[in-house]
Amino acid sequence: MELGELYHVGIVVPDLAAARERLHGLIGITWGPVVEATQAVLDLEGNSQDVEMKICYSTAAPYLELIEERPGTTWVCNEHSNLHHIGFFTEQLGADSSGLTSASCPLDAVRRDEGGEIVDWAYHRDPLGIRFELVDAAMRPMMEQYLFAPPSTDT
Repeated sequence: MELGELYHVGIVVPDLAAARERLHGLIGITWGPVVEATQAVLDLEGNSQDVEMKICYSTAAPYLELIEERPGTTWVCNEHSNLHHIGFFTEQLGADSSGLTSASCPLDAVRRDEGGEIVDWAYHRDPLGIRFELVDAAMRPMMEQYLFAPPSTDT
């Protein structure tokens, strides 16, 4: 199976501001703006949860996405690695999601429309503990406004 274009790596951190500052000072990463938004997430039992998200992206490749930890959700730190996911754009969200499921990478979290169809994105968990995020290629212009945003003035 071949996924679409690799475009970012997501890392969950306990404190977004501290992580931005540390990675800027340590390895010179420049960050775009912090984005705060509520994300409607459907867990695998079918329960819907509104999650207050706080994220930011580096402004140059390879793109890093920092996600502030949200206990009780899929976005939590763990004792092994806080590499949360590797994100891919896809033209075939449903088909690629089914392909990952068939390849023993079950759904971990997903966004669905009122008819139950996967929309926007889906997380799949590999037995290695890594998640693959599939993002509908139709979202690319919206995502690029964060990836190619002017650098933030606060590291």
